[in-house]
Amino acid sequence: MKQAYSDGIPIAYDDLGRGDPAFLFLTGWCADRSCFTPLMHLLERHRRVLALDWRGHGESGKTPSDFGTAQLVEDALAVVRASGVENVIPVSQAHGGWVALELRRRLKERVPRMVLVEWLVLGTTAPLEEALRGMQSRDHWHATVEAVFEKWLHGVDHPEVVRFVREGMGRHRYEMWARAAREISHAYAEQHSPLHALAQLDPPVETLHLYAQPDDFTFLHQQEKFAAGHPWYHVRKLQARSHFPMLEAAEEIGHVIESFSESGARSVHGTAAGR
Repeated sequence: MKQAYSDGIPIAYDDLGRGDPAFLFLTGWCADRSCFTPLMHLLERHRRVLALDWRGHGESGKTPSDFGTAQLVEDALAVVRASGVENVIPVSQAHGGWVALELRRRLKERVPRMVLVEWLVLGTTAPLEEALRGMQSRDHWHATVEAVFEKWLHGVDHPEVVRFVREGMGRHRYEMWARAAREISHAYAEQHSPLHALAQLDPPVETLHLYAQPDDFTFLHQQEKFAAGHPWYHVRKLQARSHFPMLEAAEEIGHVIESFSESGARSVHGTAAGR
């Protein structure tokens, strides 16, 4: 483990392998970098990989003051600076994608591609909005988070996924879940949807979305329609049962993003661009 410093806060990160551009793994809120461990060990054979814990998460330092997505961006930039890497391909889980988008805006061509994993790219939904409201209530946050966990783990028996959700994400208390919900709500309100935000980037960036859930044809079809008009966007449905395919399907994801990083959409079989 290495450390960078962001606003004086120690940010824990892993730096493995060699090569440029490096994959930069970004978790969602209330998650730590261990969710990427299997994928990192696969990719470090041929690629440099970086993964960090946000402030207040995992092995990074805690802060007594409030923080939001803007500070997470600074954490990621601190790791980029400390590692000395020139170019990065963010691989973001869920709402870590908002940080990936801002890195592209800030670093421009130093972010030549982006990989999004398991994100509600079409925009917010009624169940998500209800959960985000519940997480911001001191009276209802725990029941809300438990209901979300039950939904995520329904029909899932993969031990690492269960451990990560129950023991990893489950260690966070009201303050972090409320903060996460506030920031996620704000991002959707301000940027409308990830697809809308991606379409506003000028110039656009080659982007690949890998997801397993929801297992809903409409979700895939809407992304394929978007890709038809935005040829830099690509989507692939993974063969996994949970919202954490980087733990369930690391080999599949590793193969796909390695090909995507080297050759682009032509090598990502099963994407919208390749159908």
